Amino acid sequence: MSNVSLVGPTLADFEAARFVVATVARVTPMESSRYLSELLGSPVHLKCENLQRTGSYKIRGAYNRLSRLTDEEKSHGVVAASAGNHAQGVAFAARELGIKATIFMPVGVALPKLQATRDYGADVILRGNTVAEPLLAAAAYAIETGAILIPPFDHPDVVTGQGTLGLEILDQVPGLDTVIVPIGGGGLISGVASALKQRAAREGRTIRVIGVQAENAAAYPPSLAAGVATEIVISPTIADGIAVAKPGLLNFQIVRDMVDEVVTVTEDDTARALLVLLERAKLVVEPAGAVAVAAILAGKISASGPTVAILSGGNIDPLLMQRVISHGLAASGRYLTLRIMLPDRPGQLARISELLAEAHANVIEVLHTRHGVGLQISEVELNVSVETRGPDHRQHVVDVLRSAGYDPQVD
Repeated sequence: MSNVSLVGPTLADFEAARFVVATVARVTPMESSRYLSELLGSPVHLKCENLQRTGSYKIRGAYNRLSRLTDEEKSHGVVAASAGNHAQGVAFAARELGIKATIFMPVGVALPKLQATRDYGADVILRGNTVAEPLLAAAAYAIETGAILIPPFDHPDVVTGQGTLGLEILDQVPGLDTVIVPIGGGGLISGVASALKQRAAREGRTIRVIGVQAENAAAYPPSLAAGVATEIVISPTIADGIAVAKPGLLNFQIVRDMVDEVVTVTEDDTARALLVLLERAKLVVEPAGAVAVAAILAGKISASGPTVAILSGGNIDPLLMQRVISHGLAASGRYLTLRIMLPDRPGQLARISELLAEAHANVIEVLHTRHGVGLQISEVELNVSVETRGPDHRQHVVDVLRSAGYDPQVD
């Protein structure tokens, strides 16, 4: 690979940044996964940046950027806008370097993320209901006060800091064949891909880099197809940490040149991945941090050698985790909600209970009402949620009810 046509940081930049970042960032564990290895047909390793300080890889880019500020710039302080991980990374880095930090966050930000950012010493200002409004407010604050705006992904120093993760991965899995990386704005994948590709070129070999986006916030596929960073309309997604409407300009150029493929995953794919990571790997990962594993589970990845899935963050609100686990159980066929119309006469609820017991389904919740929409005067509606052991058992429960003359509707 020739540096003449290279966009962004050089390998020397990444190697130099590694020493800087190492002063604050941990070398996070690399865990092997037998379950995912059997599924993919190649060895799968999990790079656990969910166990990084501040709970994500963001500390790498934030610290590298802040460490390169001049004394004059540091004296003015820094400002950033984020709903979570970038906020914590900037706040932590600023504290370590003795810089005043102001962070704009949306009003509805998860309480654990808000508290963590404040605990790292930043002044937090709540503004607006989406990340777009804090971004505008942070930019205006930078102009008014002279504070240095720290972007979440679209800056060479941020890209260089994130790329140190790629060099770390190579140390831990020397025979690496494929790396799977979550993508939002592109800071992580542009850094990791560039560092890996340049290092592999120097060693005379190749490494594949595959990016993963949430289907509801996938700006990179249309951008790559158009050949230019393109803004999209984002739909709601549980992977809010990678919900970015437009790729960073520098990040897009690097991804265009360095990344082999970008795939997308659904909300159900992501929920299943969180459940698998909890049950199989005993790892707590936020939805955005789990999309690399989601891509493996969804059959979107093909690999012929050692593969690393980056778990980019673990900052998940416990209330969201509760909902996502329930969604993951349903998506995995292990949680079933049924709507059953019953004749309004004694014994019907007991009969349904008997049938569910015969089918070995554990009842979680029951709602019995005469006021459902579309009910006849002589009918009642039963909504029952049960635990099942998987898709086959789920279907068995439905079949048992139908064979007894009922017409259960699956929610």
